[in-house]
Amino acid sequence: MKKVVWGVLSTAKIGWEKVIPAMQKGAHCEVRAIASRALPKARAWADKLDIPTAYGSYEELLADPEIEAIYNPLPNDQHVALTLQAARAGKHVLCEKPFAINANEAAQLREVAGKVHIMEAFMVRFHPQWLAVRERVRSGELGEVRAVQAFFSYFNRDAGNIRNQVQAGGGALYDIGCYPIVMGRYLFEAEPLRVMALVDRDPEFGTDRMVSALLDFGSGRRLDFTVSTQSVPYQRVQVVGSQQRIEVQIPFNAPLGGETQYFLDTGAALNGSSVSAHTLAACDMYTLQGDAFSLAVRGAQSLPYGVEDAICNMRVIDALFASERSGAWVAV
Repeated sequence: MKKVVWGVLSTAKIGWEKVIPAMQKGAHCEVRAIASRALPKARAWADKLDIPTAYGSYEELLADPEIEAIYNPLPNDQHVALTLQAARAGKHVLCEKPFAINANEAAQLREVAGKVHIMEAFMVRFHPQWLAVRERVRSGELGEVRAVQAFFSYFNRDAGNIRNQVQAGGGALYDIGCYPIVMGRYLFEAEPLRVMALVDRDPEFGTDRMVSALLDFGSGRRLDFTVSTQSVPYQRVQVVGSQQRIEVQIPFNAPLGGETQYFLDTGAALNGSSVSAHTLAACDMYTLQGDAFSLAVRGAQSLPYGVEDAICNMRVIDALFASERSGAWVAV
């Protein structure tokens, strides 16, 4: 099968540090061009990453007839506008999370959703550890899974970083809170009915630096999580059933090209002696994501997640911010 020819919008760090090198290792991806608003910057990164073509504007990249798919790692507030522009140019788009600033903005992409493939880049959904955990949930061996708990944090007080800029869509909920939300939806295979949030905002930046949230999926099922941009780096996910529990060791930033582990606990002992470790082979989830999207472009498999899925995730984020303002439960 001919590789899908990709172009990259911007020289964002997530692109050159993780996604582009991973896609270049893929069986179905060819990264042929990268664009920046300044040609020297695009050329410099093209040389470093061994990408043949550099463009000094996004418009030039989107006009290139050889480019079939676009990877969009622009700042959050630019995701929809450039994804829409790329799709109107006939390009398929893999867009970084969060998909938009709100669900109404994300819904603008319904205009082009039937013409090209568009997917939010939650690479975690392609990692074997999450496929394995969901299969254990589906099998019933955990019993009834009623609770998923997550914690995800890092420390960043850099005023120049877009994660600390409200106008660019910064803050904990947009940047990392979207991960527990998508994982809850992924494991329960359902949408939350109502949510509640407790939010602490940075007095200087105005961004949400810590968010604790409770999501009610109905039938006694709930997701609760805390995310923070100003806490010690840490992440864990607990999936608790009526018979067994799973702990995912590195749920969101799994080592690229490294092994991962999750732990299964029967609950027979509280000192850890009833826990068994399960190791998964080394992989790069960004490579798996790029190849899966490329296979969908070629029609070799269906697109696993599209615009409607991204809109659903944004609705939850909208509801959590609404709960911050009201101090009450908010329907999704």
